[in-house]
Amino acid sequence: MARRLLILPFMFVLSPWLANAAEKVHEFQLENGMGVIVKVDRRAPVAVSQVWYKVGSSYEPNGLTGISHALEHMMFKGTKKLGPGQFSRTISALGGTENAFTGQDYTAYFETLAVKHLGKAFELEADRMHDLLLDADEFAKEIEVVKEERRLRTEDKPTGLTYEQFQAVAWRASPYRNPVIGWMHDLDNMTLEDLQQWYKRWYAPDNATLVVVGDVEPLAVLELAKQHFGGIPAVGVRELKPAVEPPQTGLTRVNVKVQAKQPYLLMGYKTPIVGTAEEDWEPYALDVLASVLDGGSSARLSRETVRAEGIAASAGADYDIYSRLPGLFTLSGTPTDDHQIEDLEQALRKQVDRLKKELVSQEELQRVVTSVVASKVYQSDSIFYQAMEIGVLETIGQDWRLAGQEVARIKSVTAEQVRAVARKYLIDDALTIAVLEPLTTSAADAGPTKAAGTGGRHGA
Repeated sequence: MARRLLILPFMFVLSPWLANAAEKVHEFQLENGMGVIVKVDRRAPVAVSQVWYKVGSSYEPNGLTGISHALEHMMFKGTKKLGPGQFSRTISALGGTENAFTGQDYTAYFETLAVKHLGKAFELEADRMHDLLLDADEFAKEIEVVKEERRLRTEDKPTGLTYEQFQAVAWRASPYRNPVIGWMHDLDNMTLEDLQQWYKRWYAPDNATLVVVGDVEPLAVLELAKQHFGGIPAVGVRELKPAVEPPQTGLTRVNVKVQAKQPYLLMGYKTPIVGTAEEDWEPYALDVLASVLDGGSSARLSRETVRAEGIAASAGADYDIYSRLPGLFTLSGTPTDDHQIEDLEQALRKQVDRLKKELVSQEELQRVVTSVVASKVYQSDSIFYQAMEIGVLETIGQDWRLAGQEVARIKSVTAEQVRAVARKYLIDDALTIAVLEPLTTSAADAGPTKAAGTGGRHGA
C-alpha cells in the first residue's frame, strides 16, 4: 500500500532552487469569499487550474450517501450555456486535459492547459459553479453509470467489499464509515431534487478555493479570477455539526464471506492526525512508524514477513497524517498458500509488538528521511501534484504552509517517539480486524454476500 495518499510537492526538498518556494505562493480572497492561491513554476508555459469544494462523502447524512460523487458526475452534463459533454470537448480542443475526483473531505475539478487558455478554464468552471443545469434524463442515465462503477469497484471486487465492511464497523459515529461512492440503496433512491439541494448548499464561491500552479503572473491570475468568479454571489455556507467518534472499548472483528481466490486481512487502529493529536509530534512519529514497516523492499514487512518468513504473499502499512477527521493506521496483507490468515495476523501483531518493545535503529530512521526527501524530488516535476497538495490542505481546514514543515518534522522524530506512539495507539482496544473468507463454489452458489466501496466520475 502507498505510504500516504497525499502527494507532497517539491517545496520541501532541501536545495537552493527550492529554498524560496514558499515565496512563490500568493494568496488572495475575492469579495464573495472565494480563496485564490497561486504558485509560480516557470519550467514550462503550462498551468494547472483546480477548483476545490469543501464537500465530500464525510459531509453526507444517512440516506444521501454518494451524493457528492453523483453530483461530480453531473457537473459534466451541461449548464444553461453548454450542452452535455461540451465542457470536456472545449478543453480538449484547446489541447488541455480535465477531470475531477471526490474524496471523503472534498470534491475537486481540474484542467491542465497552456497558460494562454487559463481564462477559458476559469470561464467554464465559473459557469458550472453557478449555472449547472440538472436534467432529469441525464441524471437517469448517469446514476446508472455510478451504480455500475460501484459494482465494478466494490461489489464484484472482494478486497473492495472487505475494505467497505471494515470501514463500516470500525467507525460508530464518524462519517468515514460510509463509502465515497455511497451505499447502493441510497443510489437507488437518489432524486434529482436531492442533487439540486446539495448543489445549492455547497457549490458556491465562499465554499471553494481556486488553486493555480504554473508559468503565471499571480496578479494576472487574480484579475482573471475576479472577472469570472467575482460576480457569483456567496451563499453563507452552514457549518457542519461536529461528528465525534466515541472511544472504542475493545477489539472489533468482521468477517466478509464472498467468492474470492485468496483470503485477505485488514487491521486498523484508531489514530490522531495533524491537528487532533495530544502532542503535535505524534502524527509524524506514526508516519515514520508506517514507513519503518512499509517503505520499500528494505522495510520490515517486505524484508521479514514476506521474504524471510514467507508468511505473506503481500503485506503493507498505511497512515495519512492529513484529513478532516481522525483516521486509521492500517496493516493489511494476503497469506501465502501454505499459511492461514491467522498466521498472517500473528505475524503482523509480532511486528507491532516489536515496535512497542524495541527502539528502531538510526539506520531505519535515516532510510525513512531519505525516502521522504527522494519522493519530494520526484513529485516536484508535476505542477498537478503541487496544486493538489495546496488544495487538500486548504480544503480539510489546514494551512498549506504546514506541509512545508514536514521534512523537518520527520527528521526530528526520535526512536523513543516511534516506540511511544506504538505503545499508545497500536492497542487492541482501538483495533478493528476484517477478514475476507473466500467461499467455495458450492457455498457461493447458496447465496452471495453483498456489501459496497469507493468511487469517481471520468475515473475519480
